Amino acid sequence: MDSHLDRLAKVHGISLTRPSPDNVEVPITDTAKRKVLAALGVTGESAHRPVKKQSKAIPKSYLPDVLETERVWGISLQLYELRSRRNWGIGDFGDLVGMIWLAQSLRAGFVGLNPLHAPFLADPDRCSPYEPSNRQMLNPLYIAVDKVAGFRSRPELERQIQALRQTDLVDYIRVADTKLAVLRELWQSLHASASGLTNREVFEDFIQERGESLRRHALFETLSAFMCSRGQGAGWKSWPAEFQKLDSVEVEAFAEEHADTMRFHMWLQWLAHLQLSEAAAVARDAGLRIGLYLDLAVGEAMDGSATWSERDAYIADATVGSPPDPFATEGQDWHLAAFHPAAIASGEEAPYRRMVTAAMRYAGAVRIDHAAALRRLFLVPLESAPDGGAYVNYPQDELLRILAEASAEFRCLVIGEDLGMLPDGLQDDLAEARILSYRILSYERDDDGFKPADAYPRLSLACISTHDHQTLAGWWRGADIKARAEHGIVPPDVSQMHVEERQHERQDLKVALEEAGREPPGRLPPRTASDDKVKDLVVSAHRFIAKTRSMLAAVRLADTTGEKRPTNIPGTTDRYPNWKPKLSVSMEELKGLPLLRDIAEAMRKERSRTRPCAFP
Repeated sequence: MDSHLDRLAKVHGISLTRPSPDNVEVPITDTAKRKVLAALGVTGESAHRPVKKQSKAIPKSYLPDVLETERVWGISLQLYELRSRRNWGIGDFGDLVGMIWLAQSLRAGFVGLNPLHAPFLADPDRCSPYEPSNRQMLNPLYIAVDKVAGFRSRPELERQIQALRQTDLVDYIRVADTKLAVLRELWQSLHASASGLTNREVFEDFIQERGESLRRHALFETLSAFMCSRGQGAGWKSWPAEFQKLDSVEVEAFAEEHADTMRFHMWLQWLAHLQLSEAAAVARDAGLRIGLYLDLAVGEAMDGSATWSERDAYIADATVGSPPDPFATEGQDWHLAAFHPAAIASGEEAPYRRMVTAAMRYAGAVRIDHAAALRRLFLVPLESAPDGGAYVNYPQDELLRILAEASAEFRCLVIGEDLGMLPDGLQDDLAEARILSYRILSYERDDDGFKPADAYPRLSLACISTHDHQTLAGWWRGADIKARAEHGIVPPDVSQMHVEERQHERQDLKVALEEAGREPPGRLPPRTASDDKVKDLVVSAHRFIAKTRSMLAAVRLADTTGEKRPTNIPGTTDRYPNWKPKLSVSMEELKGLPLLRDIAEAMRKERSRTRPCAFP
């Protein structure tokens, strides 16, 4: 090993080891150190050195007063997965309002959603909400076009929409083509008359307020569509060199020539803002104690609007990933761009502050995906395998301060997805910062089996499963193990080990539920049990998380509808239609579902048992 290289790596926050699938620390190679240093822009000892951690009190994020005396529950879902009689083949902000009223009727306190960040409109099949083009902007595909002023339907359009509603997977390409075509017609017709665009002054104020970030995003969307029409890709890395730089003469000329199209994309952002703001207001008026709970992705696409618009804020030559672990033995490369640790919190309008503000302005709660990123990220140099990456430190103190200030400004609580391999002490720091821990039932185990409900920390959100998991019924049947094996994510011997472990996990879960419910032992449902026979188990599991000390508990909508297809199978990329499956039932049918009613009743009953407690 090169001692000089080691010193340089440590100075710039690069860990010299990483964990293996056996949870043993292995050294980072000199090659990996050099590549990560190069990605950080380090060329020698004289290069910029990160600010060292300050030893001072950790700032506290906002918590609503209601959580001092109440334990709140809510419903989580993927907005796009909703079926309804009025949407255009993808759940939209109109459906969100319907879900808010459903939550209110069930006496739930929040509606949790997937990230609503802007995708690549010119390449809509790049549909992962966790690999967006820009986290500061919204997804225009969620606009309820039928709610836009001036919209008028016609028979041919209705036939197209009806066909989109009937698909089992969201057809993002046809959805985008249909919605954007109608919205362009509306935009053109609104400008045909001086009085066409209502609230014109409000629209202009929106453009002024969002400033250069909005203009650059609109320019990117315009360029992206233009390049696609000429056989280039939607992402800027495939464009001719003169268009890859925001400040080039060619880009400036393009912006002047396509000013109207840029304003159209600004208008789309305004429409999305208006409709999401309306949904947030409906949640407040309906009495939801938390309101909307929005998810924040850990990074953005390497070739999207954000990295094109603010090149200096991002690391260009490495992507975010994770080291090898038991469920991904080769490690993972998430192909996400990371903020540069020296830029993420710098300046009055720091990139991280703008990113969290973009969600908090609409939300009563935000969930930070991969909360470990507050302290470190695993960076994989371009053209390296994940096991050639290394952990790099981030300015945790500054990021926690930004979260505390923004959460106080917007009265928005913060949840940190603190799963996986976490740095020592991070969960303690998050608790001190009053950031809720994220506790998934199947992960809450120790050597004695599943942890009892009272073992869950009060400062947490408890749930059964998330978008990266099977439903509880699917977990019980081992569908997650089968999927990982079928897609070659883990080798056969590891898969067989997981099958054997699941047998013990099922028995342990049964014991935990019986002890929590003080019920006599019952017969264990077989692994191949029908939905009807697994129903009692699903309700009991939700009753269990409702009993926990956790301030918040989330019911995943897919668990209440018994979905067989997972939302996402991590590590499959194009081998599974990730982020496309719709729910098997429509919104209009949800309220009448016996399983949803039973789960809601269990949540209401257990969550209403008062456990007064002051904030830490």
